Amino acid sequence: MDASKLLEDVKDIESFLAFARALAADRAASVVQEKANPGSPYGTDANGWENTTIESFLESAIAWAEASDFGLTQGLSLSNPWKQFAVFLYCGKIYE
Repeated sequence: MDASKLLEDVKDIESFLAFARALAADRAASVVQEKANPGSPYGTDANGWENTTIESFLESAIAWAEASDFGLTQGLSLSNPWKQFAVFLYCGKIYE
């Protein structure tokens, strides 16, 4: 399943874990695709992965959290911490 689609429905532990599994599968697929057909070293990896090391992934997720007050300035609600953390992980993938 597409992680970005599952992200929209995160509301509890089960939906969070489904999203996290999909994000992990998305990264695994990206690694396979990059090994078979490497992209430009100056662009994103397959499936749109901006950050391909754990260090850059976490740095970007933290940068997003700091810049957006953990999503509050983007409309995320404190009443759904599962979604906030899911978006945190997703931003580790895409945030520059």
